[in-house]
Amino acid sequence: MNDRLPHEKGFHVSWDQIHRDARALAWRLDGKGPHNGSWKAVVAITRGGMAPAMIVARELDIRTVDTISVKSYDHQSRSEAKVLKAPDAEMMGDGEGILVVDDLVDSGKTLELVRKLYPKAHFATVYAKPSGEPQVDTFITGVSQDTWIFFPWDMALQYVEPYRGKD
Repeated sequence: MNDRLPHEKGFHVSWDQIHRDARALAWRLDGKGPHNGSWKAVVAITRGGMAPAMIVARELDIRTVDTISVKSYDHQSRSEAKVLKAPDAEMMGDGEGILVVDDLVDSGKTLELVRKLYPKAHFATVYAKPSGEPQVDTFITGVSQDTWIFFPWDMALQYVEPYRGKD
């Protein structure tokens, strides 16, 4: 029996950590684009991919940045992934030279949907869970499938009672 609460197998990511990890992602992607090593554009998967995409775009001096909005969660439960907002169609084409960035690949359903739309794009995430790894081309940190990642944009500072006792 598992008496653990969902937050007890959590991976808490600070703003400093996401910044360091997104920079590491940029360094791993540097010179790997199909156009003499460069990328045509960065497309962030909203909302989680926006902060990492901004950091990657800055580090790699990519000035063209767009977003694709995919909804695959209702609160903490998964639903069928669907595109709510697509990036500029003329820029995207089949995805060649486009770097698609997200914070995390979990089940892989979001990236699978976007990959069908832009099969030649390069998919990069900061974090990856095993079920989603086949959908991502480049990532920095792997985490177990049953780990919940707490991103800084989802958190607020508050008092936490000690694990044992009240004082």
